[in-house]
Amino acid sequence: MRLKIYYSTLLLLFLVACNASKTDQLLKNKKWRVYDVQVPPNDPYNLTQVTQAKDFKSGYYSNVYYQFLDNNVFIATIDNVPDTGHYELLSNGKIISVTSAKNKSRKSEHLVNIVQLDDDHFDMKVYTGEFHFILRTKPSK
Repeated sequence: MRLKIYYSTLLLLFLVACNASKTDQLLKNKKWRVYDVQVPPNDPYNLTQVTQAKDFKSGYYSNVYYQFLDNNVFIATIDNVPDTGHYELLSNGKIISVTSAKNKSRKSEHLVNIVQLDDDHFDMKVYTGEFHFILRTKPSK
């Protein structure tokens, strides 16, 4: 019985590692460009949130790129100004923890939920101020 539990645990750990590894592989070495900002479909309608999504799309997020590099280095380029951080995949590769590059402190942690990720799309749910938004990105050509 103990052997069954041991092998089941090993199999589960292997599957978790494979999923996180696949997520990391899909994210890495691409320059993801934000092309749309949306309100999450399950959020209740809020005019302020809808207005902010439109404003973010045409303003703050109009020239934003994200890169995930080797050694868990994260680069956010906002209006041609890069900022470096550290990232770590959590929850079987479904959540990305982004922290400051200097000390990797959880005090500066931002959690990003992966909504969709494949070779051509990376949609993430982020919390900005008091609302959640979906940032839709594509690899930059």
